[in-house]
Amino acid sequence: MTAKANQKNLTTKLAVTAMLTAIAVVLQYIEFSIPIVPSFLKLDFSDLPELIGTFVLGPWWAVMICLLKNLIHIPFGTSGGVGELSNFLLGATFVIVAGLIYQRKKTKKSALLACLLGALAMAVVSFPTNYFIVYPAYANMWFGGTVEPIVGMYKTLLPVSDTLEKSLLFFNFPFTLAKGLIVAAITMFIYKPLSNLIARMNEALSSKKVDKK
Repeated sequence: MTAKANQKNLTTKLAVTAMLTAIAVVLQYIEFSIPIVPSFLKLDFSDLPELIGTFVLGPWWAVMICLLKNLIHIPFGTSGGVGELSNFLLGATFVIVAGLIYQRKKTKKSALLACLLGALAMAVVSFPTNYFIVYPAYANMWFGGTVEPIVGMYKTLLPVSDTLEKSLLFFNFPFTLAKGLIVAAITMFIYKPLSNLIARMNEALSSKKVDKK
């Protein structure tokens, strides 16, 4: 491939990355509280453009979308960057797993499997990241270094959630999994028009057509 063609491909990828990042930034501000979980756990769909990005451009470009989205959000957030770090770690896990699986075989079945395993991986990773990074940071910022007030919020909803481990297992794990599955469901719903976009993008970027079985 000539230098001119390489430059064109890079420009195209950067343009798509910028577009998907802008959409992700907007979606990050559209968040909802769920009554069955503590109010500080918010549902948003900003992972959707990243998942599309991992299918269209590849997982590492999708990670870039996730990173840029959260860097843009930090000055306007209220978590001191902790929430954005958590969002990045989980979102990056989602798109890397999904993207690597989808790259091996670009079919609808593969896309479905990629979405499901990506969502599961994100939920699994949410446990150690919350336990070792996110909640200790929140505890230091707001509660003098103790996680007990945070656990208390969970315990109000479910009395057996009397430790951080139980709280994360009973609430954060299923919440994160459900969030990933919802994003996956939306992605699969739009898979047909998305697959056409993927085909056109791949033709432009690598002159190879995507199998859309």
